[in-house]
Amino acid sequence: MLVLDHIAVLGETLDAATVHAETALGVPLLPGGKHEHFATHNRLLGLADGLYLEAIAVDPAAPPKPYARWFALDDFRGPARLDKWICRVSDIGAALDSLPMAGRPVRLGRGALEWTMAVPEDGCLPFDGMFPALIEWHSPVPPGTLMDTGGPMLDQLLVRHPEAAALAALLGPHLTDGRVAFTPAATPGLQATFSTRSGQRTLQ
Repeated sequence: MLVLDHIAVLGETLDAATVHAETALGVPLLPGGKHEHFATHNRLLGLADGLYLEAIAVDPAAPPKPYARWFALDDFRGPARLDKWICRVSDIGAALDSLPMAGRPVRLGRGALEWTMAVPEDGCLPFDGMFPALIEWHSPVPPGTLMDTGGPMLDQLLVRHPEAAALAALLGPHLTDGRVAFTPAATPGLQATFSTRSGQRTLQ
């Protein structure tokens, strides 16, 4: 079973990703941290229902790695945008038996947090990056639950892709979240709609 865990805004810089998310949602992001293994860093925003949003970018202060960064950040160019969605699984090994295209398991940690993420060898998720990244949390409580402070509520995550029907069919047996919808589009991309204290907001 895939459970929506969080969504990610990518940017050429962390400031660009942060400003894009804050402008769209009208609320400030909080400090995050560094991911030493992949030489990236992030900022965070708790959403309602145990979800969260991260702004993420290459950490310019970190030494380069001899392998690809996750989320295809080595090749990210252009304006910051909502570009990735991440689903939680209870058993990453079993999930990869069913969805091997998600990548290989990489064990990671930061502070008290421990998790395993499925990352393709080249860092590029299938379906032009619109396939969800898979994560298994080893920490007792997923971070989104800890950050749930009544922030924006995700109403819908729209996944756009020329082969949206094929992606939906592939994920259908594993994903039951009614907030996630798939639609054909010439250009791959994500669009999230939120309910906030200032009304409905859209992030893409």
